[in-house]
Amino acid sequence: MADKRFRIMNYAPVALKNLFSKPVTTTYPAEPFVYPERSRGHVDIDIDDCIGCGMCVRCCPPGALSVNKNAGTWTIDRFDCIACGFCVTKCPKKCLHIVPGYQEPGGEKTAVTYTKSPEVLAAEAKKREEMAKKAAEAKAAKEAAEKAKAAEATEKA
Repeated sequence: MADKRFRIMNYAPVALKNLFSKPVTTTYPAEPFVYPERSRGHVDIDIDDCIGCGMCVRCCPPGALSVNKNAGTWTIDRFDCIACGFCVTKCPKKCLHIVPGYQEPGGEKTAVTYTKSPEVLAAEAKKREEMAKKAAEAKAAKEAAEKAKAAEATEKA
């Protein structure tokens, strides 16, 4: 019985100090949590700025990323991503960013897919059509020049 009293007496000063001091815990629900500097966070993308080059996919160590240039989608598997930030440093358009904080937890293991806006997809399709048209014109001009060169060679002969 005497041992219990001595144990309580050992903790009494700590209990009294904590009773009259400021709380040590954060005010998380009332105020947003401030993440420490250089915390990893998670990868986020400005999908409309992405050109779909796939450089992030090629340099991702765990292979958590995939890009479909024709569909205008960028997919990340959050469970496979190790948040190393290597994809962010390798992105030529700088559309990837490390955002402080963490993703909302989910009930299932799913990949997150980002899709470009319809306006951007339409503009890219129009640009591809113009490029294809210019390439066809250049090819036709090259063939015409070759035909003229061949006709000139036959005239000389």
